[in-house]
Amino acid sequence: MCSHRVKMGLCICLLIVPVFAFIACNNEPAPNHMSRETTIGSDSTRKSVHPRNITTANACNNLLLDSNLLEKFIGQQSLDSSKANEMRDFYNRRAFQFAWFNDSGFTEQALAFRSLYDYQDSGFNRKSLDNRLDELLNNDSLQPSSNDPQIIATELRMTWRFTNYLDATFRDENKKKTLRQALIPFQKQTIEAWATELNGPDANIAAKNKWFKDLQKALQQLMAIKKNGGWDSLPISFKLYGRKSKPALISRLKKRLQVTGQLEARDTSSVYTKTLEDAINRTQAQFGHPHDKKLTVALVKDLNVPVDTRIQQVIINMERMRWMPELPDKPVILVNIPEFKLYVKNGNSTLLDMDIITGKEGNATVMFSGEVNQLVFSPYWNVPPDIVKKEILPAIKKNKNYLAKEHMEITGERNGLPIVRQLPGEWNELGRIKFLFPNNLHIYFHDTPHKWLFNKDQRAFSHGCIRLAEPVQLAAFLLKNKPEWTPEKINNAMKSDNEKSLKLTPPVPVLIYYYTSWVGADGNIQFRKDIYGHDKDFAKRIF
Repeated sequence: MCSHRVKMGLCICLLIVPVFAFIACNNEPAPNHMSRETTIGSDSTRKSVHPRNITTANACNNLLLDSNLLEKFIGQQSLDSSKANEMRDFYNRRAFQFAWFNDSGFTEQALAFRSLYDYQDSGFNRKSLDNRLDELLNNDSLQPSSNDPQIIATELRMTWRFTNYLDATFRDENKKKTLRQALIPFQKQTIEAWATELNGPDANIAAKNKWFKDLQKALQQLMAIKKNGGWDSLPISFKLYGRKSKPALISRLKKRLQVTGQLEARDTSSVYTKTLEDAINRTQAQFGHPHDKKLTVALVKDLNVPVDTRIQQVIINMERMRWMPELPDKPVILVNIPEFKLYVKNGNSTLLDMDIITGKEGNATVMFSGEVNQLVFSPYWNVPPDIVKKEILPAIKKNKNYLAKEHMEITGERNGLPIVRQLPGEWNELGRIKFLFPNNLHIYFHDTPHKWLFNKDQRAFSHGCIRLAEPVQLAAFLLKNKPEWTPEKINNAMKSDNEKSLKLTPPVPVLIYYYTSWVGADGNIQFRKDIYGHDKDFAKRIF
């Protein structure tokens, strides 16, 4: 349970306003068609580029930057001609669309770059901009405007950081130039155009992880299926499928599973066989369903999703994977929100995995990186002020004994609200242990007394933090280099009435991400529900 209630802007290019005017270099509305040569800069730094054919219909963003403000920023920061031209080139090719904000909040790339930058820490002066980003991330009512001086300043400083990051990471000028344009989409395209781009020679310059390359192959396979006509839909009814099903229906089911490779093509009978049952089991694994070998209505609905939609889903996740850093050659904790899974990996080896519960809709757990550096046994739960206001105070009005019943106490007052905390114990909302990785969004891992929630397939219930199904296993792993922390000592510390904190040295990296499609260890492509609607918003902005 956490205080984080960020309004998420994790989508790339949705045109909320159907018609809008581009801001030209002279601050006058530009023509609807933006394919002309655009020239920006003073006589001494003038640089010409040819943007793509960006129009009001195919632009990714309706927030547009006044080029005079870019020139003013360049002058204020005394940027050298090389850096100034990198920034001019960046916005010129985008037809001056914002990169890091849209009219509903941060773009997904802004949060991905923030996470990547935090993870790799390029060594630039960060405090001022980071504080500003934290302030905006915690603003529930954030609605960026292209006329807001603070938004404009943050946008330009993010771009400056981005160009500096590329300079520090890549030596090849052509690679840097490619990445300045490729990493942040600015023009809607067909899935065919996206597939060509993502399988092209420049696609994985930034994506040095195996996941991206695996999805490249999956994308090629899906495009081939599309070329051959895709797949047919199956009738949706719980009672239709089973050993007594009509032969014609069994044949349709087998044909559908053969198209995507879950069932071998040589099985041409119309009989419900063990081979078919095993194929259903593999399909359940592919979509994250319980492995009971039953063809449920939910599974049929997943099978009926059109091939074009699945291709879009793969493309969206490949775009996300472009921002994924290389994993270190040491243990790292990975959390995939839509999969509801936590992994501890070392290279390609999985050392530990467990189910998790993530933030519910409206309190979406964000994508970011950090380091677990502290364990807290038998923790207090310091109830966030918004929960005190919206939940605790109304409950006290209904029942004056509410605090005692919930093992809570008031320890003071702040800003007119009581400061409430829940005592350590089996009732505590954080369970018996929490794992801290410092961040300004107040997100961490913790135990939970509500173990029954792990029996559900969709597990988005928390206020933003991440609840662990097996916290003792994670604690034992993190403390394996401290022999004094025996299983008995860990158990005693978790069942104490007194809170105890323990520093973890060295800290362990954490990466939290939002992938609804990837290729599993068995080589099969995986799909999961878009639990926060980020894929849906992403698709509207780039396709």
